[in-house]
Amino acid sequence: MSLDVSLIKVQSVEVYTRNITHNLTEMAEAAGIYHHLWRPEEIGITTAQQLIEPLQKGLEQLRTLPETYRQYNPSNGWGSYEGLIEFLEEYLAACEQYPDAKVEVCR
Repeated sequence: MSLDVSLIKVQSVEVYTRNITHNLTEMAEAAGIYHHLWRPEEIGITTAQQLIEPLQKGLEQLRTLPETYRQYNPSNGWGSYEGLIEFLEEYLAACEQYPDAKVEVCR
């Protein structure tokens, strides 16, 4: 006979990280996804699952009317419509892959 003991600690593991310029906030706002991206805690977003539908809709909106959103390209050249599309595609894929992941943003 024996005694087995274990100490188990669950640690958070970052499964996705990416950065995007604040210069695209106006474009994100126009597409209806500013708060989902920059201020998710203000609208009750805590998990990646909660972002899937809004990001899909925002991406569809951006793709449907590209010239409408290209007008928000920053004049200083830092950030672009294409860059926001790429960011959203990757972020959405990560949310779909890790739907139970906790959402954290740092502004």
